Amino acid sequence: MKQAPVRRPDPDRRGRLIDVALDIIADVGVAGVSHRKIATAADVPLGSMTYHFDGMDDVLTAAFTRFADHVADEFEAVMCRAADRDAAVAALVGLITELFDSDRNLVLTIEFYALAARDVKFRSLTSAWMGRSRAALERHFDPLTARLLDALIEGLSLHLALERDRSDRAVEVRTAIERITTI
Repeated sequence: MKQAPVRRPDPDRRGRLIDVALDIIADVGVAGVSHRKIATAADVPLGSMTYHFDGMDDVLTAAFTRFADHVADEFEAVMCRAADRDAAVAALVGLITELFDSDRNLVLTIEFYALAARDVKFRSLTSAWMGRSRAALERHFDPLTARLLDALIEGLSLHLALERDRSDRAVEVRTAIERITTI
């Protein structure tokens, strides 16, 4: 008599698949990710993908939601620790100069923005991420300044991550923040 296959417990399989999807996106981009690649990398049956996700849009939504929430959580924690406006400026200098020290985070952010730019369904995720960033900034700055700082963080972080000359980054970033925040 043939025995039924032993099922191994995997209570966080969906979460693991999301993490693997992020790794694959960081490696080959949104265009290169597939259910098969994720299942293979996670060492699960391909059917697990259709069990846990309604399609590739669902996978991408879950992956980029996890990524945005992680970055936003870290950002909020840093801004919450800043006791006053000067500490908030110093915290922003650190965040901007270190945000994309990880090539993975840089690539995931660019892939996320490109996806949202191409497909309106993903813009609510980027809007929620920006909203959380602005709310954290508004602990120390008025809403318009928070919006300008949020844009500065996005743009300057990308510029700093992609340029070759990385000398005096902190000085340049502090100068930009002070110009925006000084009345």
